[in-house]
Amino acid sequence: MPATGTYRRRKPTSLTRGFIAVGTGAAALLLPLIGASTASAAPAQSVSAAAPAAQPATYTNNLDGWIKESLAVMAKHGIPGSYDGIHRNVLRESSGNPRAINNWDSNAAAGTPSKGLLQIIDPTFRAYHVPGTAMDAYDPVANITAACNYAADKYGSIDNVFGAY
Repeated sequence: MPATGTYRRRKPTSLTRGFIAVGTGAAALLLPLIGASTASAAPAQSVSAAAPAAQPATYTNNLDGWIKESLAVMAKHGIPGSYDGIHRNVLRESSGNPRAINNWDSNAAAGTPSKGLLQIIDPTFRAYHVPGTAMDAYDPVANITAACNYAADKYGSIDNVFGAY
């Protein structure tokens, strides 16, 4: 008898090795079948429930909303500018009145008065109009976006404009 605390393993015979191999193989073959009979599939989800449709952005109908909507259009067209730069220039040019018109300066004397939030003349508005906005210089979003496009071309950005332009 071996010493206490020492375990001595018996050597398996060829017969026991065969039973182990057959038993293991049978278990390996049966496991996928057992799992398939007891497993339950998850309920399928519809495509529309998995991916909700993106909602279009909504903007308020005031100076804050017009600037934010213009910035979204500008971003799509790679036109630089910031909320603060636009806001500063709008307040100086029109005090935030989208129907503002200048009937006294040299442009007005030449028959093309400056108009809208950023006081742009019609030829400049047409030349710098951005697709996706109204073709109306009094439209707040179209006016801001065209004026910012012009300022980007001439000054690098509306942010660089600190006086009449």
